[in-house]
Amino acid sequence: MSRFSDLKNIGVRLHHGDVSFDFVGRKKIWYSISALILVLAVGGLLGRGLHEGIEFKGGSVYTIQDTSASQGDARKAVEPFTDGTEAIVQKVGGSGLRIQLAESDADKTKQISAAIAKDLKVAPDKVNTQVVGPSWGKEISKKALQGLVIFMILVVIYLTFAFEWRMAVAALVALIHDIVITIGVYALVGFEVTPGTVIGLLTILGYSLYDTVVVFDTVKENTKNITKQTKRTYSEAANAGLNQTLVRSINTTVVALLPVASLLFVGGGLLGAGMLKDIALSLFVGLAAGAFSSIFIATPILADLKERSPEMRLLAKKVAQRRASEAKAAKAAEAAGIPADQAEGHPDVDEETEADEDETVPAQGGAARAGAARGRSRTRPAGKRKR
Repeated sequence: MSRFSDLKNIGVRLHHGDVSFDFVGRKKIWYSISALILVLAVGGLLGRGLHEGIEFKGGSVYTIQDTSASQGDARKAVEPFTDGTEAIVQKVGGSGLRIQLAESDADKTKQISAAIAKDLKVAPDKVNTQVVGPSWGKEISKKALQGLVIFMILVVIYLTFAFEWRMAVAALVALIHDIVITIGVYALVGFEVTPGTVIGLLTILGYSLYDTVVVFDTVKENTKNITKQTKRTYSEAANAGLNQTLVRSINTTVVALLPVASLLFVGGGLLGAGMLKDIALSLFVGLAAGAFSSIFIATPILADLKERSPEMRLLAKKVAQRRASEAKAAKAAEAAGIPADQAEGHPDVDEETEADEDETVPAQGGAARAGAARGRSRTRPAGKRKR
């Protein structure tokens, strides 16, 4: 019961910092995983290539809604008209067939339709014929590419003004990451690329960006006036913001993936709805990739870019110096047998840490060392001066 309670309250614990996962500190691991996935995706894209649908390369499609014929029977029926190219035959619903050929000649489609009706023993009017020219697909591809470019330009402009240019760069890298993975998965599994695929691809861009912006907004709040303190670096503050939104990102992704999985496995797999399958696969892969990139890619890249700036490098040095000083104080307290919560301001601890600090003061003469000692004596709490 206590474990269930811990899981239930994990979001609250992450928000308050009681539990924290070092995503930014382990960025090399996430980069390596992402690189491996990208290599597989690009390899599939360059090796197998995309299986373009009829809408993009042109051809003819013959659909029979109700037939007892098998897919093998359909291939034999159209084999004389394929000219060496393999016909694509798919099940549609429970008893339907969809036959796709590269042939798009209007006169020849009538002969093919008649041959299908004869060999599969169905009425000629039961064979639905669709002919598409390749020019339509080229126009769709051109418009989709234009929309993608315009979308990314607007994203960079908005994030630059709303946040900063480093966040815009990190978000853009995450978007490209999601697009490449989604397209690569299509090449690897051999799914047909249709207008539904394009719709799904453009849809996931908005989702991926939305999730990344939510994380960046929390990071922005956590890093506001960060140079005025010396307790944590920018990367640590960014990682804290990422942890605060972690449960929300996971919940949003799971809730979004459930209906999409239903479309993919039920609508596309069991019911044979081709368009649903095309949209659902791009959405499913894109949503999963978007959740991964917003957590493991975008924020670590942002932290990398920020840590290169002079002010953040100086902050990192100050944080390291403060932690070194605190570690020395803790070590001195342990040696003196003083509890950690009483170490601050204790004369024995002060003497030990002051001695360590004196060793690090450059040799600038007795006056400089005496001035540093006087400054420390003025800051020692009243009533605890060394007698």
